[in-house]
Amino acid sequence: MTQKQAMTQEQALKVFKALSDMSRLRIVHSLIKGEMYTELLAECLDLTPSTVSFHMKKLEEAGLIDSRKEQYYTVYSLNRDVLAESLLDIASAEPEQIDEQKIKEEKYRQKVIDSFFEYGKLRSIPVQRKKKLICYEVIAQHFVPGRVYSEKELNGIIAPIHADYCTIRRDMIGEGILRRDGSEYVRVK
Repeated sequence: MTQKQAMTQEQALKVFKALSDMSRLRIVHSLIKGEMYTELLAECLDLTPSTVSFHMKKLEEAGLIDSRKEQYYTVYSLNRDVLAESLLDIASAEPEQIDEQKIKEEKYRQKVIDSFFEYGKLRSIPVQRKKKLICYEVIAQHFVPGRVYSEKELNGIIAPIHADYCTIRRDMIGEGILRRDGSEYVRVK
């Protein structure tokens, strides 16, 4: 890493994971002395060449080492720029542009929708609250936020989606998705 190119949190995590293994730390320590190839490292560290290759791949993915081919051998050297980064610089790395947690949540949400809805109809009301909320959010998209609906209008929108419109209406009020004022209903969120 150069001063101009800041390390991201994802890159920092790879560095920490790569250095969290004793064998990889021993490999880095050996490479401080100079360039080496797999078989020599294996001999020095009393490891098998396949084990060294496995660890080298992890170190290379983290950007801690560089490799080059020399005849029949792959020669490894340290990427001293990455190792020169201070722990403070690595720990204060910027987050990635894409929030992986949001991607996972969206995949989960879509999986729930695909499992419980078929042709726009709710197959069954989920037992788990988290899944139920996702389904109710889908149903809530049929209502205009802020618009006042009569109970008859509300039931007319929910009934084609699921026959138990009373339970869905009551649950949506309880979860704060709908607000009830007498016989008038408003989508809150």
